[in-house]
Amino acid sequence: MIGRDPETSEEKAMDFTRRETMAIGGAALLVASLPRGAQAATVDELIAEFTGGADVADSGVELTAPEIAENGNTVPIEVSAESAEAIMVLAAGNPTPPVATFTFGPLAASHYASTRIRLAGTQDVIAVAKLSDGTFARTSKNVKVTIGGCGG
Repeated sequence: MIGRDPETSEEKAMDFTRRETMAIGGAALLVASLPRGAQAATVDELIAEFTGGADVADSGVELTAPEIAENGNTVPIEVSAESAEAIMVLAAGNPTPPVATFTFGPLAASHYASTRIRLAGTQDVIAVAKLSDGTFARTSKNVKVTIGGCGG
């Protein structure tokens, strides 16, 4: 392997011993084999961060998503909540669960958003809304994906 010496701007060979090469490869393999939750924040941690640890009701936010998505690359969803200040959408089975956070100002005519999201496979899509009275609401919907989206 060849690299540049930053002090002299000259190319020089970077020699790794067999032991160093095996250690680097082993570390990379270990990171790749970790469960997805160990590599990124879990869904529960993300919800707790969004809500500040407050209790979350099971009603007050609506999530519309197809029961079966033929293509995980473009799954249409709609979220709405009466008097919502913000709605966070998570895809629990994606390598990076946060999908979107929609923020609504005080003059918003409606508290509704629609978009298309990418799903890595069959999984739960979760919507958590912060309501104007300071409470939080949550709902989820399981979406079955027949063709993978995130590299699937």
